[in-house]
Amino acid sequence: MSDPSRAQRWAVLLLVVGVVTVLLGTAAGSQGWQAWWSAQADAVSQQIVFDIRLPRSLGAWLGGGLLGLAGAVAQGLFRNPLADPYLLGSASGASLGVGTFLSLFGGSAWAMTGWMGLGLTGTAFVGAVLAVILTLLLARGVQQTLRLLLAGVVVGVVLGAVTSMLSLLQPQVLQAMQGFMLGSTAFVSWTACITMALVLVLCAGLAWTFARVLDALTLGESTAQTLGVPLRSARLVLVGVISLATGAAVAHIGLVAFVGLAAPHLVRSLVRCTHAWRLLLAALMGGALLGLADVLARVLFAPQELPVGVLTAVLGGGYLLWRVYRDTHRSAGAAP
Repeated sequence: MSDPSRAQRWAVLLLVVGVVTVLLGTAAGSQGWQAWWSAQADAVSQQIVFDIRLPRSLGAWLGGGLLGLAGAVAQGLFRNPLADPYLLGSASGASLGVGTFLSLFGGSAWAMTGWMGLGLTGTAFVGAVLAVILTLLLARGVQQTLRLLLAGVVVGVVLGAVTSMLSLLQPQVLQAMQGFMLGSTAFVSWTACITMALVLVLCAGLAWTFARVLDALTLGESTAQTLGVPLRSARLVLVGVISLATGAAVAHIGLVAFVGLAAPHLVRSLVRCTHAWRLLLAALMGGALLGLADVLARVLFAPQELPVGVLTAVLGGGYLLWRVYRDTHRSAGAAP
């Protein structure tokens, strides 16, 4: 049974955790901790906190929210708990876009500013969207969920191979591509935060509008059709939500692993609720996870900084392995 009051309590708690991680992020640096309220007395410290650390921390929370939301939509749409936001080939498309841009203009993937940085972000986003469009063309629309899933896997593999070939032909791209592939929030700007915030509001609104469709899909496609659910239009909108949210996140923070996969899992383990609440909780959980991972990536081995994608892969992969181990032993204990 769904428990709205419990879902509300978790939503408030996760929002508080997200705010705390953003505040911690403003105090976390390579040289130790600096309280954000003490930055008023020092112009240099004020610039570091409010122009670098604050947008970075807020960007990590927003990027995690986008991935968490996209992961919840993907798992509901495909009725598969192993579905993640990168399933439709958006990650490989974004990587190919970044690789193409770097091959043409050179430079470091995370050290470009001004129009070059905007061009890098734009090509990553366009690459992600074009990859999803290619997936839709191969799947001949969104009518067949299994065909759509298989097409996404094929597109991801092919575009990944093209990106690897491009990196081999242009060796100077390898180091710059590594920063994008491992994920980083180090160069998130206020413009990026505004963009991700607008995309998050838009995608959350669209996903919430079709939350009842996801609820109906849990009963099976045939049952959903008998209930009069507009599956075709709903699938098209939800696929658009996945691609738009994932493309915006990947374009600004790179390929961050496991956040979109683990956030919905954590929500399901904490509270039983309908998709209307699950989508919100998954977005808040994703923001909290990536915000916390961003802080840990800065302070664990300071002054050296870990790529945040590496840390989320280790923590997220460890959590999922523990879940598999626990569920396996629970099933073995229940067997006669």
